[in-house]
Amino acid sequence: VRYQRYYMKVELEDIKFWMDAIRNSEDRDRTLESFWGGQLKSKEWLVETLQRHHHVGNVSCVIFGGWNGVLANLLFNSTIGFKHITSVDIDPKCAEIANTMNKRYEMEGKFSAVTADMCEYEYTDQPYMVINTSCEHLTQQQYNKWAKRVPTSTEVILQSNNYFELEEHVNCSNSVSSFEKKSKLKTLLVKDELELPKYTRYMLMGRF
Repeated sequence: VRYQRYYMKVELEDIKFWMDAIRNSEDRDRTLESFWGGQLKSKEWLVETLQRHHHVGNVSCVIFGGWNGVLANLLFNSTIGFKHITSVDIDPKCAEIANTMNKRYEMEGKFSAVTADMCEYEYTDQPYMVINTSCEHLTQQQYNKWAKRVPTSTEVILQSNNYFELEEHVNCSNSVSSFEKKSKLKTLLVKDELELPKYTRYMLMGRF
């Protein structure tokens, strides 16, 4: 897929905190996986797509499967103004790393990392945007349960892939159209795919 490049500027102070997060991690190799080429390209694609479709500011966002907080940091460095981002991951090791990755924003009260099962997550308010880049890690039953909890009218961004080789990928899709059918979105704003060396990444944007 071809898309217009929106070159992102990442603050040097943020990169310093990335290095702190890696250096202080109990499993540096696992933390470094957040910066694999496919991971970064998928996140860059998401951020660039949002920048093309959004010219808003002062919005809140919840990221599910937020992992080590890299996507949140790239969103803070984007042209979209975020007043707060919550990064949710079921792995308890992720919160400390994510908070370090986003230390500047955590200190400003704009970022928080939460350890929780996304299917049981309790919203404290209605976010403007919800992002789930881990759809392939959820069974369809788990995904449906998660989707039902998303507040009505919230904008939703979803990603999945066709990388069936990984054992933890329990719900991959053969095509972006197949992923759309599984997504249960009632309104579809964006439907796109990105060819990567080992797999194709799919992305949908819409509302339940």
